Amino acid sequence: MRQWRALNGPERDIIFRQTPEPGYMGQSDFTHADELGVTIAGQPFQHLLYHFVMVYSRWEHVGVVLGGESFTALAENLQQALWSLGGVPQNHRTDSLSAALRNLTADQREDMTKRYDAFVGHYGMDASRNNRGEAHENGAGEPQNRHLKTAIAQALILRGNREFACVEDYRRFVDMLVARRNKQRAAPVQAEQIHLKPLPQRRTTDFTEIVVPVTRTGGFLIKSIFYSAPSQLIGQRLRVHLYDDRIEAFLGGTLVVTHPRARGRDNRQRVHVINYHHVIHALRRKPQALWSSIYRDSLFPRTEYAEAWKVLQRDLPRRDACRRMVDLLFIAHEQACEAELAHLLAADLDAGRVPEPKALVLLLAPKATALPRDVAVAHPSLDSFDALLGASA
Repeated sequence: MRQWRALNGPERDIIFRQTPEPGYMGQSDFTHADELGVTIAGQPFQHLLYHFVMVYSRWEHVGVVLGGESFTALAENLQQALWSLGGVPQNHRTDSLSAALRNLTADQREDMTKRYDAFVGHYGMDASRNNRGEAHENGAGEPQNRHLKTAIAQALILRGNREFACVEDYRRFVDMLVARRNKQRAAPVQAEQIHLKPLPQRRTTDFTEIVVPVTRTGGFLIKSIFYSAPSQLIGQRLRVHLYDDRIEAFLGGTLVVTHPRARGRDNRQRVHVINYHHVIHALRRKPQALWSSIYRDSLFPRTEYAEAWKVLQRDLPRRDACRRMVDLLFIAHEQACEAELAHLLAADLDAGRVPEPKALVLLLAPKATALPRDVAVAHPSLDSFDALLGASA
C-alpha cells in the first residue's frame, strides 16, 4: 500500500525552505515551561514563556507569563521586545492564537482582534498568522522554543537548584541567560538593525481596561477575584488596568491601588488579594471582625504574622486573640516596621512565647541617646565681619 500511494496517491504538501531577510520578520510564540521544574518559595511554578525571535539574526526576547495566552500577555511582552531591540520589523507573525481566543464570546473575539490590529498598526507592522496545525510555518520560533528550554534547563543544572525566592529572581535569571545568548549574535543583529523601522514616539496600550465600583466590603471584583482598596474609595468607580502579573487601578488620572494579579480559586473558594494597610483602621475599630472574616488568611503580610495568629488563636480567648492580632498589624502599619516586627514575632514563636504587642513596641522603639548638657559655642569677633565686607568691596 505504501508503494501504491507513492506511485498513484494524491499530491502531498511540500515545505518550502525560505531565505530570511534582515529586518523583515519577527515571530512570537508561547511555550509551556512546567517541564523545567522551577519552584518559587517551595511551590511548583506553573508558567508559560513568551518567546520573540527575529528570523534573520535569531535575536530573542523572553518573558515569564503567569497566566495563559492572552492579548495582554502578547502585547505587553511584544512591546517590551521591540523596545529592547530598538526597532520594528516589517512583519510580525504569530500562531493562530486559538488558545488566547478560547472561551471568549464572539464579541470578545472581535474586540481582541481589533485591539491586536490597532497594536501592530501603532508600530507599523504587517500581521501574519500560521495556519492552524501548521507549526512548521513558524520556522524560527518553534525550534528556538526547544533550544531555549534546553538552555534554561542546562543553566538550572549549573546553578545547582531550581528554587527561587520570588518570581522576580527567576525573571532576572532568564533575562541574564537570554542576554548571554543574544551577545553571541551581535554581528547579525547589527546587520539587521539597519533594516528595522524606527520605533514610534511612545508606547501603546498593552493592558486590558475594566471599570469597577469599590463596594462597602472595601474592595472590588476583577474576574471573580476580590482586591482590597483604601476605604476612602468606597462608592467610587475605578479604571483598572489588567497586566499579566499585576493590576493598577486609577481614580481619574491618579494611580490609587496596585496589587499582584491573582487567578483561579483556592479550594473552590473565592481568592482574596488584601493589603492590610487598606483595612487596618476599620479593623482596629472592630477587631472582633477578624475572627470570622472571609479574607482573614489573606490579610497577613508575612508568614510570621500568620503563625502568630495561630498561636494567639490557640492560647487566648477569642476577644483577646483578635485584639492582639489587630494591634500587631496596626503597629506594623503605623510604624512602617513590617519586616522588623516579623523578626521579633519569629523570635517569640521560637521561644514559645505568646506575642505581646506592648512588649514588642518597646523593642521597636529607638534607643534614647543622652544629649550633652553644656555645649560651648565660640562666637566670632565682629571685626571678622568687617574684614569680610572690606574684602568684598
